[in-house]
Amino acid sequence: MSLLETRGLTAFYGDFQALFGIDVAIEAGETVAIIGSNGAGKSTFLRSLTGLLSNAPDAIRYKDEPIGDLPANRIVALGIAMVPEGRKLFPSLTVEENLKIGAYSGRDGAWSVDRVLALFPFMQERRQTPATALSGGQQQMVAIGRALMSNPELLLCDEISLGLAPTVIKDIYDALPAIQQTGTTVVVVEQDIQQAMAVSDRVYCFMEGRVTLEGPPDELSHDAIKEAYFGLKGAA
Repeated sequence: MSLLETRGLTAFYGDFQALFGIDVAIEAGETVAIIGSNGAGKSTFLRSLTGLLSNAPDAIRYKDEPIGDLPANRIVALGIAMVPEGRKLFPSLTVEENLKIGAYSGRDGAWSVDRVLALFPFMQERRQTPATALSGGQQQMVAIGRALMSNPELLLCDEISLGLAPTVIKDIYDALPAIQQTGTTVVVVEQDIQQAMAVSDRVYCFMEGRVTLEGPPDELSHDAIKEAYFGLKGAA
């Protein structure tokens, strides 16, 4: 039994269809990367998993229970949390207050304010600083910490490296092993193919709202990825 599975998942924004029959299985303990260009449907997929877009109940199953029609607050309480694209921190709250907001569902688990501060030590001195006064990379770490405070079993990370310097991206991805050691399964949405391949156990490629490729990174050829990502055949 997969930790999470989608079955023929679709998604719409009004009359516009963004996802077409997505079948994905995520196993407990693995890191799954979802790659694809802008508009491929990656963020829409995560929005569907987290209850921001409603679906048929059985289109999404978590621990073999249908959750496709549940609202976002119920999804978080079940153990699924998302680090949204653009961070979406609360500008009127400090770093510590943003972290504490993440624990509102009351789930038990390994993560606490002190443990998040240990994962990202810079926060210790900046804990009373308004979160949006931090650098972009530091804000991203706060957003990750806020999601961890809900003690998720499944952590969804939407474009966490977007717009950040390479050294900051390295620091963020270096934190993944410590997150996984708590038993958390991780899904990362990435446009950076090399970064996605480096951190994942399996990769799904989306193009125009459909899955075009899936498999372990070491079994996917450059040409296969290129065709799945861009719809182009042949060598680069």
